[in-house]
Amino acid sequence: MLMRSALRLAFIIIGGCVYTGLAILGWGGFRPFFSHPALIALVLVLFALSAAAFFAGGHLSPGVCEARSNRWVLPVFGVIGFLNAYLPAYTDRVGFWIIDGDTIRWLGVVVFAAGGALRIWPVFVLGNRFSGLVAIQPGHTLVTSGIYGVIRHPSYLGLLINSLGWSLAFRSAVGVFLTVLLIPPVLARIDAEENLLYSQFGDDYNTYRSHTWRLIPGIY
Repeated sequence: MLMRSALRLAFIIIGGCVYTGLAILGWGGFRPFFSHPALIALVLVLFALSAAAFFAGGHLSPGVCEARSNRWVLPVFGVIGFLNAYLPAYTDRVGFWIIDGDTIRWLGVVVFAAGGALRIWPVFVLGNRFSGLVAIQPGHTLVTSGIYGVIRHPSYLGLLINSLGWSLAFRSAVGVFLTVLLIPPVLARIDAEENLLYSQFGDDYNTYRSHTWRLIPGIY
């Protein structure tokens, strides 16, 4: 257990450093990057969210039953994520397809923080039932209260909001486009997850679906 926690901590720290490093590289170095107060705040929020993610739990276990055919979304998320780490900062530096105004930077920081919190919150709620894979875990039960009483996939909504906030912090329309590219694999993952949950919980899951929304209340 201790070894697993240490590896998890190392993965989170390295991931945060790599993501930040790509943004710094895109902006042309430490000094120009950290000359912007909003970007300093962005990095602080990133590492605060990383710390929260460590304590939230979750894992990559296939559990007792997994929708393996959906694993293709993981490398897609990875590629888009790495591009979104670098390209918004680069386009901000060179002035390509940017959304002007420093207010946009601070709006992005706030949106990034809100999306990150929404991304991590369900992990705290689900604990060991939360997996990076679409899988049924041992002792898996439906959670239908709290935020799950309104939307069925809050963590995926948080992912999209978080990505949008990062892009806005760099005033990057390219980053906004990359966030849009996340939507198809997110929807494919939601479909796979809902099919798996229906196969496990049957009519109980259909009843739950009948009075909740997938991502956005009143819209979808």
